[in-house]
Amino acid sequence: MVQQLVSPPLADPVFMGSNTNGATQFQVAIAGGGIAGLTLACALKNSGLKVIVLEAQTQAAAVDKRQAYAISLRSGKIFQQIGVWSKILPRISRFQQIQLSDNDYSGVVKFFTPDLGLETEPEELGYVAEHPAIAQVLQDYLSPADIAYETTVAAVEYGTEQVQLQLQTPTGHATITTQLLVAADGARSPLRAGAGIQTKGWKYWQSCITTRVKPENPDYIAYEKFQTSGPFAVLPLPNGLCNIVWTAPHAETQALAALPDQEFLTELTKRFGQQMGKLELVSQRYVFPVQLMQSDRYIAPRLALLGDAAHCCHPVGGQGLNMGIRDAAALAEVILTAQQQQQDLGDLTVLQKYDRWRRPENLVILAFTDLLDRFFSYQFLPLIFLRRVGLFALRRIPPIKSFALRLMTGLLGRSAKLT
Repeated sequence: MVQQLVSPPLADPVFMGSNTNGATQFQVAIAGGGIAGLTLACALKNSGLKVIVLEAQTQAAAVDKRQAYAISLRSGKIFQQIGVWSKILPRISRFQQIQLSDNDYSGVVKFFTPDLGLETEPEELGYVAEHPAIAQVLQDYLSPADIAYETTVAAVEYGTEQVQLQLQTPTGHATITTQLLVAADGARSPLRAGAGIQTKGWKYWQSCITTRVKPENPDYIAYEKFQTSGPFAVLPLPNGLCNIVWTAPHAETQALAALPDQEFLTELTKRFGQQMGKLELVSQRYVFPVQLMQSDRYIAPRLALLGDAAHCCHPVGGQGLNMGIRDAAALAEVILTAQQQQQDLGDLTVLQKYDRWRRPENLVILAFTDLLDRFFSYQFLPLIFLRRVGLFALRRIPPIKSFALRLMTGLLGRSAKLT
């Protein structure tokens, strides 16, 4: 099957970029050099497999993104197994407390590390990282020969024993072959669509505004404040800054984004609260729509979906990137096991192990984030009563509190073994 992504069809020259040392045959090709794709490549670095990352942007552009992410304890453990955590940790912030609140209700739920109920108590509950802090470390961990920048997949031909990729590179056209193609090419993945993999989901009635502020007295607590318009998250960044993720209906976010800085700051302070003193805006405001999406399957013969190409979720709870990192770790374990057993990496019987592992676990997270958003966004009196009962249970019943916290920190579910 030939999957044509651009026209006209490309010729069949060798891969001219120096990134591949002239090689045209690979065992794993990863289309997309975002954090999920890079994590997979790093996890396979010392395996002896020939792996290539195909990134459409320049190296600088792939790093220079303004997103900030909540990084879960599980993601930290994955980076530690790979061998990059010691380089990432000094570049990011940590938090030892999470606060969950519902509008002006006084019953705030406070999570601390002992609430996890683990024999060995971690020093923190999570981390917050800006995109360059992780992407740069992952890029540096790989050799220049592992990543082809400014390279796009123009056409795909799936065969019984390999996949042939026609590429557009900075120096012309190229052809490579691979046992397994990994689509890490984003929520609108052309590779997923070309393989005929359907998705289910919906666009929310909400958008998100993200911006950064400098509070007078930073406290390094992660806040999830549920407002009538939607969740409002405050995540502590390095250097005393905070990242804001403010969810509201589309029209409201557009109106807020159009306000002069001082008026926006006034509205922001109403939702942020006074716990950190006076706020100062230190970045532009960015608005993006919110959607939930789950692919019907994460695999096809010689193809695996990774990260946003497989699923997207509401940003409440900061789960999106962490799901992609866990996808990468799971797929890496499946690939490494198949290599040890001398199996074909692109065979469906191999890839089904990844699909059966990650798709149900991700569905739980998708349902969790969707429930949180809907449960706390409506001001229906019976629903308000149920919310208050739920918050009371989180505060007063340790097993429920521990379960919720383990879910938020990624400690539920199967762990990948990469070493």
